[in-house]
Amino acid sequence: MSQTFESIPYTDKAFQQAQSPAQVIQILKDGNARFVGNKNLNKDAHAQVKATGGGQFPLAAVLGCIDSRVPAEQIFDLGIGDIFNARVAGNFANTDILGSLEFACKVAGSKAILVLGHTSCGAVKGACDAVKLGNLTSMLENIQPAVDAVTDITENRNSSNAEFVQKVADANVEQTIAFIRNNSEVLKDMEDKGEITIQGAMYDVASGEVKFFG
Repeated sequence: MSQTFESIPYTDKAFQQAQSPAQVIQILKDGNARFVGNKNLNKDAHAQVKATGGGQFPLAAVLGCIDSRVPAEQIFDLGIGDIFNARVAGNFANTDILGSLEFACKVAGSKAILVLGHTSCGAVKGACDAVKLGNLTSMLENIQPAVDAVTDITENRNSSNAEFVQKVADANVEQTIAFIRNNSEVLKDMEDKGEITIQGAMYDVASGEVKFFG
C-alpha cells in the first residue's frame, strides 16, 4: 500500500523521492483546499521536530513574500520539514535566492519551485509608488520591471489603483519565474529534464485561497 501525504506525520526521504513534480504541486493544491475549508490535518509539531532532526527531505521550495499574512506552511497545510520557505518582500529572485533554490532542488531533492505572490502586497505598492526609503529603495528596484511590464493601464499607475497593483503583482511572479530560468543553468536543466517544475501562484489575503498560474 503506497503512502499518501495524509498518512505520514512528516515528509521522509522515501516519500519525497517517490513524488513527481506534478504530484508535489497537487499536494500543495490539496493542502490549500484543506486550509480554505478549515479541514487541516492533525499535525504533531514535536514529533516532526524529532523525526526531522537528523535530516530534511522537503517536497518543494516556496519563494514568497515576508508579508505576515502569508505563512507558506500554514496556507498549504504543511508542517516542519515539508517545504523550504524562502521569503523576501516582493517575492523576487536574486543571486542569493537562486543559490538557495539550487540547494533546495539539486542538493536536497525538492521537486518543485513555487513563486508565490499575494494580493495587496505592500512591496508591490511601494514599487508602484516609486517609494524612496533607505535600503528599501534598491530592494524595490527588483520589482520595477513588473511595473514597467503593465502597459494597458496608463492612468493612476500607483497604489491607489487596485487593478494596477494586482496586475503588477501578477507580472512580478511571471518575471521572477523567467529570472530563475534565465539565470540558473542548474534549475533550467532540471526543469528541462522533468526533474522539477517551476510554477507561479497568487495568494488571496482575504480568502486564504491560492490560485495557481497556468
